[in-house]
Amino acid sequence: MRIPNNLILTCAVSLAIFASCTPEKSPFDVSPADSMDPKRLEQPYPAISIPEDADMESPVWKGTDLSPQPPVIPVSANEQLKSFVLQPGYKLEPILSEPQIREPAAIQFDGNGRMYVLELRTYMQDIDATGELMPTSRISRWEDTDNDGVYDNSVIFLDSLVFPRYVVPFGKNTILSMESNEDNVYKYTDTDGDGKADKKELFASGLGRSGNVEHQTSFLTWTLDNWMYSTYNSRRIRWTPDGVIQEPAGNPWGQWGVTQDNYGQTWFQDGAGGVPQSFQFPLVYGNFGVKGQYKDGFREPFSLVKLADFQPGMRETKPDGSLNNVTGSAGNDVFRGDRLPQELQNKYFYGEPVGRIVRQVNTEKIEGLSYIQNPYREAQSEFIQSTDPLFRPVDIATAPDGTMYIVDMYRGIIQQGNWTQDGSYLRTKIQQYQMDDIAGNGRIWRLTYEGMERNKEKPRMLEETSAELVRHLSNPNGWWRDKAQQLIVLNQDKSVAGDLEKLVTTSENELARIHALWTLEGLNALKLDLVKTLMKDKSPQMRIQALRASESLYKYGEKSLAADYREMIKDSSKDVALQALLSANVLKIDQYEELIKSTLAENQSEGIQVVGTQLLERIAKEKEMAATKFEPEQLALFNKGRTIFDSYCATCHGPKGLGTPTGGGELIAPAFSGSQRLMGHPEYAVKTLLHGLNGALDGKEYEGVMIAMDSNDDEYIASVVSYIRNDFGNSGSFVSPEYVAQIRKETEGKQGTYEFDELVGEIPKSLTLQDNWKITASSTALQGVGSTKDPSYAFSYKGWKTDGAQEPGMWFQVELPTAQHITEVQFDAGGKEFPIAYSVSTSSDGKSWTKVAEASGNPGANTIQWKAEGNARFLKIESSEQGEQPWAMKSLTLYAR
Repeated sequence: MRIPNNLILTCAVSLAIFASCTPEKSPFDVSPADSMDPKRLEQPYPAISIPEDADMESPVWKGTDLSPQPPVIPVSANEQLKSFVLQPGYKLEPILSEPQIREPAAIQFDGNGRMYVLELRTYMQDIDATGELMPTSRISRWEDTDNDGVYDNSVIFLDSLVFPRYVVPFGKNTILSMESNEDNVYKYTDTDGDGKADKKELFASGLGRSGNVEHQTSFLTWTLDNWMYSTYNSRRIRWTPDGVIQEPAGNPWGQWGVTQDNYGQTWFQDGAGGVPQSFQFPLVYGNFGVKGQYKDGFREPFSLVKLADFQPGMRETKPDGSLNNVTGSAGNDVFRGDRLPQELQNKYFYGEPVGRIVRQVNTEKIEGLSYIQNPYREAQSEFIQSTDPLFRPVDIATAPDGTMYIVDMYRGIIQQGNWTQDGSYLRTKIQQYQMDDIAGNGRIWRLTYEGMERNKEKPRMLEETSAELVRHLSNPNGWWRDKAQQLIVLNQDKSVAGDLEKLVTTSENELARIHALWTLEGLNALKLDLVKTLMKDKSPQMRIQALRASESLYKYGEKSLAADYREMIKDSSKDVALQALLSANVLKIDQYEELIKSTLAENQSEGIQVVGTQLLERIAKEKEMAATKFEPEQLALFNKGRTIFDSYCATCHGPKGLGTPTGGGELIAPAFSGSQRLMGHPEYAVKTLLHGLNGALDGKEYEGVMIAMDSNDDEYIASVVSYIRNDFGNSGSFVSPEYVAQIRKETEGKQGTYEFDELVGEIPKSLTLQDNWKITASSTALQGVGSTKDPSYAFSYKGWKTDGAQEPGMWFQVELPTAQHITEVQFDAGGKEFPIAYSVSTSSDGKSWTKVAEASGNPGANTIQWKAEGNARFLKIESSEQGEQPWAMKSLTLYAR
């Protein structure tokens, strides 16, 4: 891992910066470097260069003012305050600014209230996105040591990152993060208490996405249901003591922002679409279209900046030069603090950095469906407006002190280089106002309200016991409730189950009851009788939460709950009835399709009709897709494997692949969902089924023992392995009966059941790309704005390809720092750009080569194996035929024994 080694922002430097400011001058009077240069205003206004092929009569260009204009001038944070237009009674104050931070894009707080800042230091440093993927971004951690409201003490927790996607505090001195063009989420821990991460561990895989940096995964968010959601991924993940599991979910339709309300409803923020998404029902139930969910006029922003400097051009410009349609949004939060007026509680907020506004969203619930509007629309206003063109609100957060924090990148360009290329409308407007060199700044603001002082209690949750954390579940600030629940679940301390049950059954605080219920669920200590009692609670919201939490019990085998779902579809509350219908469908209870049809006939409420109709349409589509998702031979294996699993394996591994709990709450057998062992090399699962497995798995004991199943034929084994690698949220390669036969023959002398360490020692290990690997190629194409010709992208989601059509003799080479017993190569060739034919050679010195394997390429996944006679430091993949298309590889993996 890359450990921070360039400590630019040490605590001492930060304190020195503040100490150097006189009492009469706040540190926030320090201006950005650009504004400190008086020559900026003295420069002649630039002549505007109009692209030769620009159609000045098109809706994009027609009416454009291209006359020379004064440059936009960046100002200090205190000077910027004068530009804000706020609703009566509200006040903004800066709590952190440049030069201490640069390019802040998101913030998160750990259990002690320390603020982690995601600094995207390579984002649009010039108009061409030069160096966008250089490893110079960072995650810094900040603390207000004297409790004066200003963050004064910092450390670089994690440095030298490639455009990181998010920061997620995850227990004591630990965060989760993922870099761009990668598929893995890593857990970073400070083990020695110096404030810098020194340990890196794989947390989860399969959550990455390649391409434009604005179109990749962001905001991995732990929510009320103890699952974690991110943008772009149609799946959710969950930490458990036995590993990270995954489940399919709907499409979040989000780009930069995931948050939740007091009742666990997730909200995703679309980017270019400019509107909230997937806010009707929790994402696990899928997507639903609701006509009119955005009320008339919702898409119209009321901006005070009138430069017409946005990518859609004049077609989305009001006569005064301001934006007429939301076109970019970033960062979101349902405000759940207690130090702003009650009217803001549980309201959704997001930034529109193109319009330079922060929008408030009010929700109206009608017959179970949600409809949203800007509450200031009639006044043609917004919750926050600014006249400063550099105000770029990109994240919003409920803070531990009960107020709202707003992250402002404060920069000239807010759209990535794909939209600022030569000849574009946006590039012309940026250069007209000389905004292309205003970068490297950033402010974080606190929003307060007159007469309401921020909460000055400093959280100390990371030092508290689980019993002490329980009291925070009743805190009026949702941040405290969320963090306490997360930490108790991470502790897995079941000694507090009694206290939590008491809180659920006796408290008059509904939100405290809800968090206690879900904390029990997260501890695997939720009892069936408690859930059934809550299903009859006088509060409709508690009945809804009981239904949702009960789904975990159903997945672990409590099939009697199906009767409760059927009964609660008739609930007097339309919201409860809808939840029961959604639970019955997602769990696929017996005859659920017929249940949906009968409910549609009996209940004419709008929500039931909209949801029920779309569920039936989805069921029909799923049936159709089931026959086309896999190749015929794969579908046959999948279906046979599912039948075997349901009738045999589910007893121990659970009907949903989550494991079956014992009476004490432990699991009889490990979960399959998201299992790194299962989704690694298929040899692990095949050998386990053939010969059985005994002993602790990664130090975790299970009650059950995996017996040998070698009495079954090769197709049986291949079916089960293929099924479990492609259900429960998993997506892996299929295993053929021929492959099973090969492994069976190779291990026919095996005596007795495998011990875990013995089996793991035999399985090929994937080699993780390290900084000291040397990757070269005979030809490498430049891919995307701001990219470099780097063949190591073959190991990422971004991918590598040749610069032109493939030819015989083209090669891709890896030099390892030490020799390895390499036996296999896997890569994804995408659609059409696969190698027609190729060979693999190895070498100990890079001079004398031995060809070890040859193969024909395929679209999608490619695997080539060989029996290695010895170790090698060099590996070369070489094209052996002419092709019309380039040769491409991504997610390249080397396996060694």
